Amino acid sequence: MGRVWRAQDEVLHRTVAVKELTAAQFVQEADRAVLFARTQTEARAAARINHPAVVTVHDVIQYDDRPWIVMELVEGCSLADAVKDRGRVDPVEAARIGLWTLKALRAAHTAGVLHRDVKPGNVLLADDRRILLTDFGIAAIEGDSTITRTGEVVGSVDYLAPERVSGANPGPASDLWALGATLYTAVEGTSPFRRTSPLGTMQAVVTEEPSPPAHAGPLAPVIEALLRKDPAARPTAEEAESMLAEAAEGRRPTEAQAYVPTQVHPARAHPAASYGRTTPYGSTAPHGAATSHGAGPVTAVQGSGGGHDVHGRGPAAAPAAPRRRGLAVAALVVAAALLGGGGVLGFLHLTGDGGGQGQSASEEAGEPARGIPADWVRVNDPDGFSLMLPKGWKRQANGSQVDYTPDGGRRFLRIGVDKSPDFDSPYTHQLDLEKGLRKYQDYRRLHLDANTFRSRHGALWEFSWTAGANDTTRGPRRAIEQIYISKDGVEYALYLSAPAEGWDKTRQQFDSMLRGWRER
Repeated sequence: MGRVWRAQDEVLHRTVAVKELTAAQFVQEADRAVLFARTQTEARAAARINHPAVVTVHDVIQYDDRPWIVMELVEGCSLADAVKDRGRVDPVEAARIGLWTLKALRAAHTAGVLHRDVKPGNVLLADDRRILLTDFGIAAIEGDSTITRTGEVVGSVDYLAPERVSGANPGPASDLWALGATLYTAVEGTSPFRRTSPLGTMQAVVTEEPSPPAHAGPLAPVIEALLRKDPAARPTAEEAESMLAEAAEGRRPTEAQAYVPTQVHPARAHPAASYGRTTPYGSTAPHGAATSHGAGPVTAVQGSGGGHDVHGRGPAAAPAAPRRRGLAVAALVVAAALLGGGGVLGFLHLTGDGGGQGQSASEEAGEPARGIPADWVRVNDPDGFSLMLPKGWKRQANGSQVDYTPDGGRRFLRIGVDKSPDFDSPYTHQLDLEKGLRKYQDYRRLHLDANTFRSRHGALWEFSWTAGANDTTRGPRRAIEQIYISKDGVEYALYLSAPAEGWDKTRQQFDSMLRGWRER
């Protein structure tokens, strides 16, 4: 169809991607008109969708007698490239990829757009860990006339839903089928229905079941549910999102089992998928903004000079003034954390405590070790929660706020618990916390998005900044925080901060910590 160029927007001074339609140069005039129409459709379809997991289209221009699409530049690779390079993708990571792709599809369906070409090549894995869906070139837009000829089926044959191959009108469930086939390819390294010819592949899509995925782990029942032949028997988008969220935490989704057919009982049918916008719940706090939720007044004691709290005060102790629950204490934590590791230690008056008896991931009865290193141990915290951590991480606590660190605070995991949160939405909570960080040196939001954590509304916030020369832990730092509200209304914040160097490993540790987290 074309090629994509890296380009410079000379008006807004930003780097963009420009899609050139090269195929139009080599086809007949009648086919050229169809290609042009599809390019316009791609731009219109993407422009109707406002979601961070959909590649943004900035403009469509006419040049050299053909359209060009100007869009967001995504630094990274496609899922197809990742499968080609690695052989296959870890199932927990594949579930995360699937979760964000599904969020993009839900936003598209809500806007009246069917993608119709979901496949590994159209799922982008950004270097900053974002997942984006792209290429709406053959999308169907509600209210638009079709641009396909009678009897023509467009799309990648390996990922066509059975109803599309059979000539039936596709619906949102068809995109979910393609997502299931995409996830199968991700974890197995090959598409589920590929045969030696396109015709053989289409026949397999309609009449054959795929080989059971051997490497899908907790993702296996989700894939099987999405690949049900009958579109009415597939899970709804909301159900699929819940399943993928569990699988992304390394847990086998129990809800998915209802869709997996057995030899004794036929699987129950479900209505066609109904799509609504995901409510933007969720947000995350900065290095130290993983708040001491609900704690009483705290006095900030500096471990080193040169810091300022989020209200702009100098290095004086913060007064124990009346505060709105969650926010003022959060501000104090942000202030101390931005002083660096030593500042955090001084602020918390931390004590060395093992935090309970440890138990290895492989030894814990009933504890799924998938996605958690085998030598990690479960720590049962005195405050009532438990989590999996590398050996050697020590507990350091003050009030309702708990830190675990392997090196005296240079790297640390902070857990905040607020039984009476002020914010109904973790997302708005994190946005509020972020206001106090924008003045810090080189502060940069890497992402801040609503998400689903343990089937509950949450938010994930990742950012970076530079600790000053007078701070104990100086230089570039990064932090990530997951906030969510439990079913009993308690807000939990899990916040990890560390030097920017070696962050890839730290980020993987955070994912494992989330998988091993337990409220009680």
